[in-house]
Amino acid sequence: MKRFFGSAFGVAVLGCLVLAGWAVWSAGVFDAPVAQQLRTSSVYAAPGVAIDQAAAERVIGNRRLVVAFLEPGADLSDACDSLTGATDGTLGLLLSRDGDDYQKYGCSRLPGYDDENFGKAYVAESMIGNGLDGFTDRPVDALKVAVVNYDLLVRSGAIPDGGRTVSPSLPRYLIAAAAVLVVLLGSAGLYLAARRTARVALDRRERRDAEADERAELAAVAAVLAQQIIDLDRRFAREKGKTKFTRGYRHLVSDYASLLPQLDGEPPQLRARADELLARARKLAQVP
Repeated sequence: MKRFFGSAFGVAVLGCLVLAGWAVWSAGVFDAPVAQQLRTSSVYAAPGVAIDQAAAERVIGNRRLVVAFLEPGADLSDACDSLTGATDGTLGLLLSRDGDDYQKYGCSRLPGYDDENFGKAYVAESMIGNGLDGFTDRPVDALKVAVVNYDLLVRSGAIPDGGRTVSPSLPRYLIAAAAVLVVLLGSAGLYLAARRTARVALDRRERRDAEADERAELAAVAAVLAQQIIDLDRRFAREKGKTKFTRGYRHLVSDYASLLPQLDGEPPQLRARADELLARARKLAQVP
C-alpha cells in the first residue's frame, strides 16, 4: 500500500479521490431534504403542504431569501442547523403550521451572521416572519408578506442588497463523477495491465521451466546413450571381422557423433532422435 501511494499513479489516484469527495460533499449529496431543495431553490414545501411552487418562486424572485414550509411539529432549530453550507449568503424563514398560526424561525446565513453582523442578523431573523399568521391557508400570500419584510430590512441596512447567486449542483456532480470515473478506469487499467504482465511473465517462466526440463531429460538420455556406447565399444574391440554387430556399432557411433553438435537445438526433435539411437544401442547389445 505504501509503495502504491508512493508512486506517481498512487498520488494521482489519491488526488482524484480527494477531489471526488469534495465535489460530492459540496454538491450536497449528504444534505437533508430541506437543504437539498433550498440549495438551488428559494422555497421548500414538506409533503402534505399544498403550495404552488412556481408561483412561490416568482414571488421571491432572486432575493437572498429562502422559505421552508415544514410539517406541523417540526423542529425548526434543527432544520436551521441543517441549512449550513446549503443557503450561505441568504436569510432563511422556517414555518410550521400550528393551528391557525405559524411557528416561525428566522435562520440567517448572511455574511458575518455569527460575528461582526450578529446584531443585524438577529434583527432580520426577528422581523422576517412578522404578519404571516393570518395567511396559514394561503402560503403564497404569506410569502408576499415575508418579501415585504425582507425589502424593509434591505432598506434599513440590516440585509445587504443584491440578488442571490445559485451555484447549481450538476457541475459538481459531474466533477465528482469524472473524478470517480478516472479513479475506476485508472485502477482497472492498472489492474488489467498488471494482470496481463503477470500472465505473460508466468507463461514465459513456464516455457523456460518446460524447456529446462526437456533439456534435462535430453541430457539424461544422451548420458545413458553415451554409457551404452562405451559398453558396446568394449565388445567392439574384441570382435573380429565385419559382423552384424560391428556394422551396427559403426553406424550407431556415426549417428551419435552427428547428434552431439545438435544437442543445443530444439529438445523435442533431439529427444526423439536420442531415444531412437538408445533403442538401437540396446538392440545392438542383444546381438549374439
